Amino acid sequence: MTDPTAALSFGAAAREYDRFRPRYPEAAVRWALAGVEAPARVVDLGAGTGILTRGVLALGHEVVPVEPDAAMRAQLEVATPGTTALAGSAEAVPLPDGTVDAVLAGQAYHWFDRERAHAEIARLLRPGGTFAPIWNTRDERVDWVAELSRIAHLGDNAGSVVEKYGDFGSAFEPTELREFAHTTTLTPDEVVAMLHTRSYWLTAPADEQDRIDRELGELFTSHPELAGRESVELPYRTFVFRARRR
Repeated sequence: MTDPTAALSFGAAAREYDRFRPRYPEAAVRWALAGVEAPARVVDLGAGTGILTRGVLALGHEVVPVEPDAAMRAQLEVATPGTTALAGSAEAVPLPDGTVDAVLAGQAYHWFDRERAHAEIARLLRPGGTFAPIWNTRDERVDWVAELSRIAHLGDNAGSVVEKYGDFGSAFEPTELREFAHTTTLTPDEVVAMLHTRSYWLTAPADEQDRIDRELGELFTSHPELAGRESVELPYRTFVFRARRR
């Protein structure tokens, strides 16, 4: 069961979320929308601050962002001039039936009430339309990245995503999966600031937040791959699931 407090915790850090969270590789977004001719009408569901919205706009599509958190919608509109996000959720989207060509969800699908969301997404899509959730997950095959995830209680790893989220229900054809690799360059302080946009840190008590920050500081000063470095390359594995509406 999704924790509604955690799901709506991000607005308190909307500016930092938009600044420090990783973007999505262009190749991943292109693959998600393969076969969808531009300009298509695409819903970005759980759009947050518009990170994925901007990636889809760059490919020449029309994007309708839908986001339940008012602070995140406000940041999206600041960071994405000319775009207005709709107030709504994956289970209740304020758009008519069969009026969109694709629905994407960047870093959001795991918050959905999946059974209700699948029905709502199928309602929105034209027959043959695409649903594609996308995740950036840290590449925990790298030792220090695995330690970072342990310290900060980060749960969205590659294994959990691939195992949990491959079936979109009877309204959709079988799901395809593709993985893409990319990195983001951050200073150690920026990595910590990015982790402060995670739901676990945002909803943790002050002593737990202090514990995380202290251990992160120790990681960056003591790990042989990190000590003394002014910036680090944080590697990601981006997973895209894609299915057509029957």
